[in-house]
Parts: sequence; structure tokens; C-alpha cells
Amino acid sequence: MSDKEAVERANSAFYEAFEAMDNDAMAECWAQREQDICIHPGWEVIWGWEAIQSSWDAIFENSGYMRFELSDLAIECLGDVARLTCLENIYSVVEEATTHAQVAATNLFVRTDNGWRMILHHGSPVAHTVSFTEEEDVH
Repeated sequence: MSDKEAVERANSAFYEAFEAMDNDAMAECWAQREQDICIHPGWEVIWGWEAIQSSWDAIFENSGYMRFELSDLAIECLGDVARLTCLENIYSVVEEATTHAQVAATNLFVRTDNGWRMILHHGSPVAHTVSFTEEEDVH
């Protein structure tokens, strides 16, 4: 398996853990270092595995069903570090209604003795633009 394929597999494991809201599986995805960083959409920067793990606990305890469809994947391997960018299409159920949100994500992985592990997850909400036709007044 190529490095690119292995990184894509590690990224898939991350999103599978996220969908399953599985703390143990999520922990397996991370390098679990004090230098690790996580930035959830709308949150401040979280430093260190202990704080990151607590953030996942809070998300999992306060979330319902979520499903991810990833698009626009781009992977670059730079020796023992790899960057993956993607668009997260998140489908969730809130008060019996299905919602859709998009988040632009950057995930950094480092090669370890146990395979590729995440050292950074950064998600930013995608703003949707409104388009106007020439006939519409935009003022």
C-alpha cells in the first residue's frame, strides 16, 4: 500500500470513529501528543491530547446521528508527514429534521510505528454565497 493510500485509510478511520461517536476508535486515530492540535468549527484552538480527548467526549455526549460524505479530497505526503484536505458534507438529525452542513477540513498525519496518526484536525464552516441574476436588484 502506498503512503497516500495509507493516509486515506487513516483519514477514513477518523471519520468512521466520528460517525460512530466511539471514543476508543477516535483515540486510535490520534498520535496522542501534547503538541497535537484540534480546531472544531466555532471553537478555540485545543492543544494537547488530553484536552482534545475531552472535546471529543463533549461532542459525542451532546450529538445525535451524524453521517459524513467527504468530497474534494487532496493528499500530499511529505516524508513522514501528510496533509489531507477535504470538504465534509455532514448530515445530522436535529429534532427529527435532517440537516446538511459543510465544513472545510485540514487533517495532518505523522507516520508512527503504529501507522499514520493524526496530529491536527482543523474544521471551518463553509459560508454559502447567494447568487443573483442580472435582473435582480442586489441593493
